Amino acid sequence: MEEYNKFIIRMNTPRVVVDNAVGATATVVKVDSARERGVLLEVLRVLADLDLVIGKAYISSDGRWFMNVFHVTDRHGRKLADLHLASKLELSLCADADDNGNDAPDEVAGGEICGATELALAGDDRPGLLSEIFAVLRDAECDVVAAKVWTHNGRVACLISVVFGSANDPHSIVARLRSVLIGDHGERVTAGMGPPSTAHSDRRMHQLMFDDRDYERAGCRVKTPLVVSVQNWVDRGYSVVNVECRDRPKLLFDVVCTLIDMEYVVFHGTVDTDGIRAHQEFYIRHLDGTPISSEAERQRVVQCLQAAIERRASEGVMLELRTADHRGLLADVTQILREHGLSVTRAEVSTKAGVATSSFYVADPSGRAISQRIVDAITEKISVDSLKLSDERGPCSLRKWSPAEEETAANGGGGVGLFHLGSIVKRNLFNLGLIRSCT
Repeated sequence: MEEYNKFIIRMNTPRVVVDNAVGATATVVKVDSARERGVLLEVLRVLADLDLVIGKAYISSDGRWFMNVFHVTDRHGRKLADLHLASKLELSLCADADDNGNDAPDEVAGGEICGATELALAGDDRPGLLSEIFAVLRDAECDVVAAKVWTHNGRVACLISVVFGSANDPHSIVARLRSVLIGDHGERVTAGMGPPSTAHSDRRMHQLMFDDRDYERAGCRVKTPLVVSVQNWVDRGYSVVNVECRDRPKLLFDVVCTLIDMEYVVFHGTVDTDGIRAHQEFYIRHLDGTPISSEAERQRVVQCLQAAIERRASEGVMLELRTADHRGLLADVTQILREHGLSVTRAEVSTKAGVATSSFYVADPSGRAISQRIVDAITEKISVDSLKLSDERGPCSLRKWSPAEEETAANGGGGVGLFHLGSIVKRNLFNLGLIRSCT
């Protein structure tokens, strides 16, 4: 019996191969494992956290077996120099996961910050809101050790890890934050607290905004050339999802994360990029094995995927801050940004060994460029060690849409790209021996 159990463990243990020889311009990563819920997302999480760029990918789940092939490079388009990626992936994939397919813990959301409590906030965005939130935490003598902020379609979501002082009443602080979020409009809000979640922080951000229904805001439309289409492949019992948009880091993670959190199973897929545009196609079913069954559901999938892609594609330019941490630092920084008429569209904050490292995507609502003079004025006022205007801009393109793009997006993507990309994935899967020819 013991030998049988060892055999089962060996059969179910994911196998990872990292090959630098097979591709001329990219490192090929192959992952084989028993098909389990959450494996695909965990692979994508590791690749995203290692800051790798996925140029091509082939995904297949045949029966009870799962096979992925990724062509990856570093952020500079080079093959990987660190070939220990295989062991990192294997360690992550072999780690115990819960029954819900949650990701392995990350540094912010995984409970590694001793004594921290996670605040989850979501509500109606408005100018100056972020400075008000951090001012409440400063006045309550809370230490902010990490934070993520996303905005989309007039909504805002925050995950903030704080350490409450011994004299603080956490419930009263959450009540004050709820009042700040509500403001004068009475909009629906989320304001809760708990121990740091075991789920990856980016996935939690998607879940917060999805639960807040940022995808259904009336009068909002996608801001970048983006096409999402959903059709059924009746003969095979799949729903086929096509995504075509400007490529950016973590795009594949965001799309797959949303499909999984909407309780779909990705059976097959293909990804191809040309350095500017990304083409993605997925063959999905519900957990019970059925395809999408109604037009309303199809439209909801289109809206949710558009929102997932847009959330991370922040407008504005990035301000990078690095300085000694102290209580109230974020309240001071966001207040000064507010005084200069700048809106924070996305932010990420971390502290380690007494040093705060932050990135703020900021935009001028009037459309003016943010000058170095403003950066120098902010630096002088808050006396930080380093605050610089990064050359990196938000990953979305703000070019004007063509009439054809406007019409396609307004119609929810229609069926554009289905048969073109569908023929690509079916050809690839056939060549791999994973499906039979339909002829």
